[in-house]
Amino acid sequence: MDRILLVDDDKDLCELLTEFLQTEGFSVETVHDGERAVNRALADRHSLIILDVMLPGLGGVEVLKAVRRQSSVPILMLTARGEDVDRIVGLELGADDYLPKPFNPRELIARIRAILRRGRMESPGEAPPASTVSRTWPSTRPPGTSASAGRRSN
Repeated sequence: MDRILLVDDDKDLCELLTEFLQTEGFSVETVHDGERAVNRALADRHSLIILDVMLPGLGGVEVLKAVRRQSSVPILMLTARGEDVDRIVGLELGADDYLPKPFNPRELIARIRAILRRGRMESPGEAPPASTVSRTWPSTRPPGTSASAGRRSN
């Protein structure tokens, strides 16, 4: 069973999300502040962390940085701060995905499953099989095309 660490100071939201995630087959641990989030994230193995940006004390961005220094656990930012710059900063600092509130719970589940699926498929330092590469990037061009196809000449 995949274990999720849910970090949000909104206790009502945590309760609702915990129930929903459990019905979808996940085990859920919740914490409501940044310092405890870092401690729990680094003390135990979780399949994924759902992390709010706006937390009392140590904020979500600081939690993200602290966890990333020691762990590659997938992190999905779930937050009311949905501005482009907030999403970009979160992703650049190491978040695997970013979902602004309010959100559709089915989309959250779909994103969680996609992140977990991607993590299970990847093996560090391993190149894709040659057969995949050749099917994706053919080494020959279709007849009648060239590397300059589609370019305008002056």
